[in-house]
Amino acid sequence: MTKVLMVITGADSLTLADGTAHPTGYWAEEVVESHRTLREAGIEVDIATPGGVRPTVDPISLDERGGVPQADGERFRAYLDAIADRLAEPLVLADVAAADYDGVFLPGGHGPMQDLAQDADLGRLLADTDRSGRIVAALCHGPAGLLSAGGDAGFAFTGRRLTAFTDEEERQGGLQDASPYLVESRLRELGAVIEAGPAWSSTVVVDRNLITGQNPQSSTETARQVVKALSAA
Repeated sequence: MTKVLMVITGADSLTLADGTAHPTGYWAEEVVESHRTLREAGIEVDIATPGGVRPTVDPISLDERGGVPQADGERFRAYLDAIADRLAEPLVLADVAAADYDGVFLPGGHGPMQDLAQDADLGRLLADTDRSGRIVAALCHGPAGLLSAGGDAGFAFTGRRLTAFTDEEERQGGLQDASPYLVESRLRELGAVIEAGPAWSSTVVVDRNLITGQNPQSSTETARQVVKALSAA
């Protein structure tokens, strides 16, 4: 069976530019819709976090504080409850081997900016996955996790076409000037070729085995593109 490793942030807060802690975690829609789409396509999905910690859902991703209609919030919560056993005991990221999976998927929420962006185990996993031509997918703030794939050899995704939660979206509905850094800008600085759609549009960029989605609105289409790529492999 085709297998994908979903790497979810283990962070429950983000250190802001002023040094204060902002409560966060993973964004519900991005995990729910990605996981559901992959599973409905018959793809096995394992979940991993740094240290194997139980991931925390960003509470505002389940209600109107995060622009989420009540009905959607209830649907997301019900799905998370249905996979609660998988979320409660994720794999330890450091123990995972790239060769065991056909792809790696990084959903967002602000949490990846705190831990995945500098996680050496994730960096090795992403570099190994990309070198082998297997799928590397990241969504919204999930592309912050791509930053981990650096080191002496340079950034693994320099020159690659991708998208991420844009600076404009961060200004409009994110943390604005409080953010410790902007994911789009940081990726550009490292040589990634950012292709951004209009704010809050469903925008997905496919560059060979690298598949990225811009924001929560891109969740389902990003996963669909992963399914398409895996089906063609």
